[in-house]
Amino acid sequence: MGLVGALGLCAGEPVRPAEARYETRTPADRDGIGKIYFGREIAKVMGHQAAGWLERRTREEEERTDLLLNALELKPGNVVADVGAGSGYFSWRMAQKVGPTGKIFANDIQPEMLELLMAQMQRRGVEKVVEPVLGTVQDPKLPANSTDLILLVDVYHELDFPFEMTRAMISALKPGGRLVLVEYRGEDPNVAIKRLHKMTAEQVKKEMAVHRLKFDQKIDVLPQQHILIFRKAAAE
Repeated sequence: MGLVGALGLCAGEPVRPAEARYETRTPADRDGIGKIYFGREIAKVMGHQAAGWLERRTREEEERTDLLLNALELKPGNVVADVGAGSGYFSWRMAQKVGPTGKIFANDIQPEMLELLMAQMQRRGVEKVVEPVLGTVQDPKLPANSTDLILLVDVYHELDFPFEMTRAMISALKPGGRLVLVEYRGEDPNVAIKRLHKMTAEQVKKEMAVHRLKFDQKIDVLPQQHILIFRKAAAE
């Protein structure tokens, strides 16, 4: 297999920067997949069997998800992608923000999650605003230049192919669109989350620096997580 095939790229696409290569660690961390990216072992994906944890009653109080939603500054008519949407905890809340003139692409790689999600959207009365999108580990399958904002809440650290996924998400953003990563603070030993399921702000910035993105801002209003916002160039 040639270099392009080995990197998972298609002919004619730019070759992955050398610093963004994948490496293998043996043995893998018990919470990881043994795949290293920028010195970070990628964490295992949470399965649909744990969807109940996403909907726990204490989540808003523990994570202050209300503050996150306010920080996104969504407007009626916005088109948003909830990547790794899981059970749809944020999808229906964002649907209320964008209203009937907006759209939420609720993406996940697990069909079981999307079934749970759409059942919840129907219960919440927002099924006409939320469109389920079954993606792959390398492509969220979002329409090109379609979204104002893409949100990943505690998802990026679990992406099997972070380079390919980020590149595909950038393609889905409109010019000037925002990519928002929410991650448990890896710098803080008091955040009681498994090590591979946390990320430092510097690690996130390092991984985003190889893409056509500009760091916009870091918002630290949440008790345990960073909100890191990157922006696609207004004109290519």
